[in-house]
Amino acid sequence: MPIDQAEAIVLRTMNVGDQDKIAVFFSRDRGVLRGVAKGARKFGNRFGSSLEPMSVVRVFYYEKERRDLVTVSGCDLLESFFEIQAEPATAFLLTYFAELIEEFAPARAREEVLYRLLLSVLRCIKEGGDREFAGAYFEAWFLHANGLLPDLSGCRECRKPLASGWLAPRKDGAYCPTCAPLKKEEVPAETPAFLRWARKNPPPGVCAPPFAPADIAGIRRTLQAMIVYHMEREPRTLHVLKAK
Repeated sequence: MPIDQAEAIVLRTMNVGDQDKIAVFFSRDRGVLRGVAKGARKFGNRFGSSLEPMSVVRVFYYEKERRDLVTVSGCDLLESFFEIQAEPATAFLLTYFAELIEEFAPARAREEVLYRLLLSVLRCIKEGGDREFAGAYFEAWFLHANGLLPDLSGCRECRKPLASGWLAPRKDGAYCPTCAPLKKEEVPAETPAFLRWARKNPPPGVCAPPFAPADIAGIRRTLQAMIVYHMEREPRTLHVLKAK
């Protein structure tokens, strides 16, 4: 049976049976792949540490007709992000990223932008980048890549530039304070500037982020409100992050 291969990031794994694991991969060329890694829980198994969450791997697999799960025959570890997950807040943040990708990314479809986004944010955090800024950067690009990020630079009603405003009920734009029919979810004044910056720049590493922590916190609330609306539920991991 021919073996296929893909560069991928491990999103998560779960135990199955006495010796095996099911692994969820996010591949550069084939979107989300789910596969059985037989014997992955055996002592001295051939997978080693390559199935740790957020590992970048070259995964080798084969698939049978009418089966949703592929069979993983091997993994070569290309890049590890194991150490940055020693801090619980970072581990939860990365699990949140994984949950969003698994929920929104189609199976077996090329997702180059989302793949590069996840990898760039992982490297940013590994280099010492600010975790909250990395979270906002990921959320903004995630919405943009999925066609869910509206224009927040101007009021949907009067079209005037938006200094600060309020999210539209359907999360398809924002209103200025004068035109807002519902003042429930505020859009901070710094949001349009942050979105412009994120479109033109990679996430910063160890250098100081170009926006204040308080501004990033407000921007993230806006972005998360849009994610929750389109997901039609609050991500499980986001609930945990908010409780921290």
